[in-house]
Amino acid sequence: MKTKIQSVKGAREFYPETMALRNWLYANMRAASQQFGYQEWDAPFLETVDLYAAKSGEELVKEQAFVFPDRGGDLITLRPELTPSLARMVAARQGQLPRPIRWWSFGPFWRYERPQKGRSREFFQWNVDLLGVDSPTADAELAAVGATFFGLIGLTPGEVKIQFNNRRLMDAEVTALGLGDKKKDVFRLIDRRDKMTPEAWDKYAGDLSISPEQLEGIKTLLGDRELWRKSPETVAFFEAARLLGIADYLEYEPTVVRGLDYYTGTVMEARDRDGEFRAIFGGGRYDNLLSDVGGDRIPGVGFAMGDMVIALVAQKFGKTPTFRTSPAEILVTNFNEAMLPEALKLSQELRAAGLRAEWYPEALKLDKQLKYADATGVRFAAIVGPDEAEKGVIAVKDLKARTQAFCPRADLSALIALIRG
Repeated sequence: MKTKIQSVKGAREFYPETMALRNWLYANMRAASQQFGYQEWDAPFLETVDLYAAKSGEELVKEQAFVFPDRGGDLITLRPELTPSLARMVAARQGQLPRPIRWWSFGPFWRYERPQKGRSREFFQWNVDLLGVDSPTADAELAAVGATFFGLIGLTPGEVKIQFNNRRLMDAEVTALGLGDKKKDVFRLIDRRDKMTPEAWDKYAGDLSISPEQLEGIKTLLGDRELWRKSPETVAFFEAARLLGIADYLEYEPTVVRGLDYYTGTVMEARDRDGEFRAIFGGGRYDNLLSDVGGDRIPGVGFAMGDMVIALVAQKFGKTPTFRTSPAEILVTNFNEAMLPEALKLSQELRAAGLRAEWYPEALKLDKQLKYADATGVRFAAIVGPDEAEKGVIAVKDLKARTQAFCPRADLSALIALIRG
């Protein structure tokens, strides 16, 4: 037997039903983004390693990015995230772009990770960013875009939550514990709280030279659910979110600090209330990123949502609709070879009239053609056999309602009205 060539490990294959799910997510992401006035954009799939090395963290570049030399010897990577590309593109035209800048994108990304449920090496990601506004209200708007998307696909505040924190608030608290010179280490420690056992987490803290007393202080900090009220910035964020109607989705979570190095203020992650899955989305404020890629300082806030976890969450709560694998509204059947010209002509006339019509390419038994239509989600089937041709009519079967009607062949308006309802 011939050996079947396998797909690349961690790559995605989108059969029609999977593609329909991806398109459904995209359509609702697009709708949520546009409700708030965000413009769609995209960036190259290939970027230089230098773009990520400075601010995305060594782990992302050294361990997760797909890095390779091009033919000229320069190190190139398949993009593992989008925010650095956003910063570079905005910096290149920062004098020409009207502010505030509200942009969103949905496209493929690659990370060299161990494939598992909800995670693959290739994934699609929704990115939403607001640049040019430095205020907690802007941060709240980003949370509202995410909450609006949840509402559009039917996910309620009882099913999902948006957890928030503030890096400046945590900076001050960590410094007060005498750990100001180890803030990055402490944030990495906090970020791994739910990824490690308590024993392993305590040991990791010791490896970072954090004393037992300081570790107890960190634990007390992480147990304070009212800590956010100490920050006027976070209080203002919550109030703006309340006015935007999304307070029910919000929950303060002191362990949310985000692992990437460039966050400066508000940080947020969305999760299912049961805690079954990884974060649905994550993001926050990044006020220094543009200056790090050669531009002027422009404040920004944004989040990213991968397609895999949100698909699992939507399926878990029964929010995904029944998808049709065929976009056709009607199948023109092929009665026999003699009637083939009529089937071709009718299918083209239906398309010219604005319907999505396909014709069956073989003169098989009619029940087999109807089973094909039913299996691919085409609701209506048009039949023009010798009897129908003689009478000047088209038999139209509604495969969902299990009914049949006859429409004049010379006037397709009745057929179109039947299909379009």
